[in-house]
Amino acid sequence: MAQTTSGRCTAAFDALPDSAFVRLNQLLHGVLPFSASTTWRKVREGRFPQPVKVSCQITAWRVGEVRRWLADPKGFSEAAALSSGSMKGS
Repeated sequence: MAQTTSGRCTAAFDALPDSAFVRLNQLLHGVLPFSASTTWRKVREGRFPQPVKVSCQITAWRVGEVRRWLADPKGFSEAAALSSGSMKGS
């Protein structure tokens, strides 16, 4: 059976270390179950991890934070992530 594009993207995501960064386009193809606008809304509301500004034109998410969200989307809160020390301040 042939592997789908989203299956390949998910497999690639699963192979990344927690310290890696992924861009929104990578997340939208098989990792997240919603659109870019929903992702940004959830970020604003503190219900999805904050991205990191890698350069002036590149924004990415820490793989470990996305995995933590995927493990418990309803229980995720940005405040909890900050207090646990899993996110480092800029």
